[in-house]
Amino acid sequence: MTRYCLALDLKDDPQLIAAYEEYHASVWPEIITSIKEAGIKDLEIYRVVNRLFMIMEVGDDFSFEKKAAMDAKNEIVMLWEKLMWEYQQALPTSKPGEKWVLMKKIFTLSN
Repeated sequence: MTRYCLALDLKDDPQLIAAYEEYHASVWPEIITSIKEAGIKDLEIYRVVNRLFMIMEVGDDFSFEKKAAMDAKNEIVMLWEKLMWEYQQALPTSKPGEKWVLMKKIFTLSN
């Protein structure tokens, strides 16, 4: 298993943030299916103020390129992504069109 951590911001509006959390309290079943089919084994999203932090644990068959290609062919996923973008905003350092940004691990504590 490989773990990836990614970040993204929400628009800094309490009503939009609340609506975004409501959507994530009952994610569309087609989105859950697409996540699993891409090889993502575990996924969590955390929030502080308007900053989101995603932790993904993936199998050996996962790649970001494969996930993007699968998503591009899935109308429901594309609809979800368009809807979510109404609440999200790119990080200040994001490249054009980039949403979730892969974070660099800087510390590990192992026993």
